[in-house]
Amino acid sequence: MSKPPALPESHQLLDDLESIRALLGDDTLEPPLLTDTVHAEPEPLPLDEDSIPLLSEAVTVSDPVPVAEAPAQPTPAQNRQATMLHLDADLRDAARKIMQDVIDDFAPHIETEIRRRLEARMAHILKGQ
Repeated sequence: MSKPPALPESHQLLDDLESIRALLGDDTLEPPLLTDTVHAEPEPLPLDEDSIPLLSEAVTVSDPVPVAEAPAQPTPAQNRQATMLHLDADLRDAARKIMQDVIDDFAPHIETEIRRRLEARMAHILKGQ
């Protein structure tokens, strides 16, 4: 039976996480809580139904719209820029997934340590009373 790989040193792990954070440009943000997830759903905005126009109000008969010409072929510089933006988005997504995997891997260890310290603190407080 194979042995699971050893966990990296904690200082090395923190350095790696900080470098990923610096690459993403998230230096000014607070670190996520253990309960935060990468794909958390935002709260829906309140909907004012009176502000939604009805289809019958929006439809008007007008002259036919002329067919637009085909867009010009993108230049190599535009292709390169689009490729770079696509790669940047892919790398950011991969980095977020890696960070979430690391958080998921270490969350049980962190929770165990927090529980151990809280129990020790509670025992210390109860002894003092």
